[in-house]
Amino acid sequence: MHRHLHRLIWVRAEAATFFITTCTHQRKPNLTVPAVVSILVDEWRLALPRHGWMVGRFIVMPDHVHFFCISAGVGAKSLSGFMQGWKQWTSKRLVRECGLSTPLWQAGFFDRLLRSTESARQKWEYVIENPVRAGLVKRAADWPWQGEIHPLEMQLPP
Repeated sequence: MHRHLHRLIWVRAEAATFFITTCTHQRKPNLTVPAVVSILVDEWRLALPRHGWMVGRFIVMPDHVHFFCISAGVGAKSLSGFMQGWKQWTSKRLVRECGLSTPLWQAGFFDRLLRSTESARQKWEYVIENPVRAGLVKRAADWPWQGEIHPLEMQLPP
């Protein structure tokens, strides 16, 4: 029997940068459609006023997304609260506007607290090559479903 690590309830790194990965329910490859990506990006833009989180670089793959984010500080939701809210808003809009079925997202998400600028650079270089490794494009720069909402300065935990 494998034991899984439990998510920390509180991390004393309010200004730290997190790297997030979340997958579609049953890994359905329904994200790389212009209307779907537009909604995902719109909801990332609204993450600051709705949840108190800024989203930096992102990439949308057919069945998952990766992005960097940072709490805006006072009044921001917890990371789990932000992700729960983001998934709820995206699900509602994607069902209503694009006809996708629920559940849209897998339960939970993967997060990594970035501890150095080297870690952030390595993470982004790995992520940006995902479409190439998956055989979807020849060069990472050719993948259309990537971008940046807020230019995040790397924030390290104290």
